[in-house]
This record gives sequence, structure tokens and C-alpha cells, in this order.
Amino acid sequence: MPQNTPKILIISSDTGGGHRSAAQALAEGFEKIWKSGSPVVRIVKAVEESHKITDKLVNSYNWVLRNKQHWMKYVYWAVNRFRPETREFFHKRCIGFLKIQFEKWCPHVVVSVHPLTQHIFARVLRELNLSSQIPLVTIVTDPCYGFWKGWACDDVSLYLVANEDARQQLLDYGVSSEKIKISGLPLHPKFCEVDETAAQDARRAFGLDPDKFTVFVNAGWIGGGNIPKIFKELVAGELDVQAIFLAGKNEVLRQEAEEMAKHAKFPVKVIGYSDDIEKLMQSANVMISKLGGLTTFEALACRLPIIADATTPPMPQEAGTVSLLVRRGAGIMLKKASDVVPTIQSLIGNSRRYTDMKAATAGMTMPDSRDQIIREITALLPAHSDGPEQVVLPASA
Repeated sequence: MPQNTPKILIISSDTGGGHRSAAQALAEGFEKIWKSGSPVVRIVKAVEESHKITDKLVNSYNWVLRNKQHWMKYVYWAVNRFRPETREFFHKRCIGFLKIQFEKWCPHVVVSVHPLTQHIFARVLRELNLSSQIPLVTIVTDPCYGFWKGWACDDVSLYLVANEDARQQLLDYGVSSEKIKISGLPLHPKFCEVDETAAQDARRAFGLDPDKFTVFVNAGWIGGGNIPKIFKELVAGELDVQAIFLAGKNEVLRQEAEEMAKHAKFPVKVIGYSDDIEKLMQSANVMISKLGGLTTFEALACRLPIIADATTPPMPQEAGTVSLLVRRGAGIMLKKASDVVPTIQSLIGNSRRYTDMKAATAGMTMPDSRDQIIREITALLPAHSDGPEQVVLPASA
């Protein structure tokens, strides 16, 4: 590897799919815009790869999210109350692994896309006397006020946030305003609006009628929560629609959904894990989903109205997103699973309501936000490393 090749370490954790999506979008973006060869980009799942105990904690979190979503408010309270990212128990089980990674492969910049990871890496940098040499950048993937205090860390060099709401939350947590920049979310540019011809082609690719109203039921990367109950109500309804159900990495759920789909009175396509989420979104007229920061805004970037699962109260970091969607008119809160059929009927039977919802999705994401984030990060690279080619940043939103 040439000595001046930039090295970028992206740190994350697979607690849900949004952090993974952010890390992958950034890694692909760095490779795309670099001028003389690609920078070396590594993605490390810092929590689960560090120790078998922390790996089990991540698995336990995802189990609750998949199977007992109504418990999540207690999990959130416990995490916010006990702050595991600041505890010696957590640090002792991660620090050795992470130090070894730095000694083997020392990056020019560290980028965190998860609130648990920047604290432990800040400590590694301090203990290796590298804090003044290696910038630590945190990209807050929760877009609305109310997110977890773990995102705030004194040793972070630069925070990149989605909007003014997120900036204000960090300020209220005591972060200096000089460290915060509004950049938008790290959305992959493949999440974008397509014309009706492309939408019809996407439906055909999934074996569906190109002209029929299409409902995308998204159970997320881990597959579960309240979405299966909503899907059960949906397939029992008398609707002039077709549906796609995404089960994620939950094979049991995929099989259960296949059985439910056999009794539906309209066409249903059941899919397990998919790397083509943007095509699923672009094929649909509306998405039913739990609200996660990135998933929600990926859908909005595709100009896709959302029926948001509110059958259990959303976690604090999600409540702001629900409020934003409803306030802007781009989404509907589903408070009972049994309401899903009449909700969709109201959209099909009232074309003006649906048209207004779709129009309301415009302007809710910042164009070219991923490239803007990459420019902010590469500006922190040392002068001796090869720089990126010029990228024209979007005008301020």
C-alpha cells in the first residue's frame, strides 16, 4: 500500500439495520469519489467483534427488538440510565481487541455511526497518545430531537447531524456548537425518486402487476417487532392491492409470512433478506414499517409515503420522527394493527389524500448528503495523504 494512501476506519454495530446501511453507504462513497485509486476503508462492528460477552449483548438487544418490541422502552430507559458505553465493564472487554486493531492498522481518521462506539475508541486514542493526530468523527444517524445521550462524547472532533433538531439535542447535551455541522444523513444515492415507468419495471421484476397499487410491508433487517401482526391483519382484508413482505434475516418469519400469504385475497410476494431495498421502495406506493432513522429517510428519499407502526409507543429517538412525518403530512400513525386495512382503503379511495402524502415527502431529505458528509471527513485527513477530487456540494437546505 502506498504510504500516502488515506486509511479510514468506520465503526458501527448491528443493532438494527440503519447503522449498517450508513456504514456501507459511506464506504462506497469514499471509493467512488477518490481521485487516484481508492482509499482503504474498513468497517468494524466494534461492539460485537470486541468480545464474546458484548456480542451476546448485541444479540440480546436484537432478540428483544424482533420478539418483544413492547419491552424496548425499558431497554432504552436502562441504557440511558446506566450508560454502558461509559462503564469500565464494557471498556475492559473491548479495549484489548481495539488496541490490537490500531497497532496492526492505524487509520488517518475514525468515523463512528453508532452511539456505543465513539466512547471506547476515544479511550483507545487517548491511551495510545493519538488523540491529537487522528480525528474522531461521529455521524448521528438519529435525525430528530430525543435521541440517546450516548451520542454525546467529549473527545469527538466533529459531529455531523441531519438537521437543526439533532443539532439542538447535542447542544442540550453539552456539546460545543463549534463541533457540530448539519450535513444531512448518510443516505446512499440509490435511494431516489423514479418515474412511473421505472416503478412499473421494478414491480415486474418482483413478479407483480405493473399497474396495481403496491404495499411494501417492511419488517426490517432483523425481521420482527409489531410488523408481523400488522401483516396478518393486512392479508385478511378485502383490498384491491398487491403487497410485498420483507422478512429480513428472520427465516422463521419468512416461512410464517409465506403461510399467511397463501390465504390472502390479493397477490403477495414474500422476500427474506434483500440488498435491493431501494428497488422494493421504488416499486411501492406506500410502505408499512417501524420507524428507524435511516430506513424512514431512505423511503422519503424515494418519495414513498409511510404508514408508521405506532401500535406500541415509539422509543424517544423515534417519537420525533413520527411527529415530523405526521406534521409534514408524509405519514400516518397506525395505532392499532386492525386499522391497517381501512387506512389503506382510505388511500386507494381518496386519490387526493394519497397525492398530498406523496407530495409531502418532497424536501424532507438533503440532496447529495452522503457526498457532503464525505467532503467534511476528508477535509480532516492529513495533508500528506492523497486528497479526493472536487465534489460540488449541494446548496444549503
